[in-house]
Amino acid sequence: MKHLRRSLIIALMFAVAAMFVAPLAVKIFTSFKPEKDVLNPTSVVPKHWTGENYRYVLKYSEEAPFARWLLNSLFVSSSVTLLVLVCSSTAAYAITRLRVPGSSRILGVIVLTMMLPAQLFLVPVYLILSRLGWLDTPWALIVPAAAGGFGVFMLASFMRAIPRSIEEAALMDGCSTLGVFMHVNLPLCAPAMATLGIFTFIGSWNDFVGPLVFMDSVRNYTLPVGIALYQSSYVTEYGLTLATSVMATMPLIAMFLIFQRQIIESMATTGLKD
Repeated sequence: MKHLRRSLIIALMFAVAAMFVAPLAVKIFTSFKPEKDVLNPTSVVPKHWTGENYRYVLKYSEEAPFARWLLNSLFVSSSVTLLVLVCSSTAAYAITRLRVPGSSRILGVIVLTMMLPAQLFLVPVYLILSRLGWLDTPWALIVPAAAGGFGVFMLASFMRAIPRSIEEAALMDGCSTLGVFMHVNLPLCAPAMATLGIFTFIGSWNDFVGPLVFMDSVRNYTLPVGIALYQSSYVTEYGLTLATSVMATMPLIAMFLIFQRQIIESMATTGLKD
């Protein structure tokens, strides 16, 4: 019975995994089909394999500069991730360890801001960026993204689970408050930092509304907005759209495979008390 139960659990896990992987597999296979086979599909696997969609995307860069969009996405997402990690970690440390007056209320206000739709801030942020002259520049996507409350809430919850005795021992050995933060808290929060970094990078990479509203020139677009240029009211180039989306997905998959251990460790250790 135990062997049968284990086999059923494994089969169920494979079935659930197949449900998540199937759309990605269909997208990859379809990106290697000619446009006529994409519009009239007879099978998932292409009967006539072609790399023309990928060659067109990489070669003809005047109207749709894929390489420029890729660099823009990498720069914006990496900058946003670094800025969020720095701001969130310092704010979480101040709230949980420095005994700031009203720190619990400050954290409550931060959590409250997470409940507000991001679309409410589009007009005020647009006006502020216009006054600063940052529209159609990477700063319009990088600076406002650092104001999210999710990272502060996540790291504050993780730091509260760290035993204070470790920090007290470091202070007794002559370590400063900044040294405790840099050499004690941050290393212990590495799994949570890695998880927050991955979530932030993915969110910034897939952001569509921000680049669409704050960017004007095609060369300053990021990948999500650039991919949408292959679709219009009268025609949609499905092969080019799928080929571009496949290449845009690969960096995210590679990042998750590299940092999956940190994500699992963060989920396993969050909430433990001393």
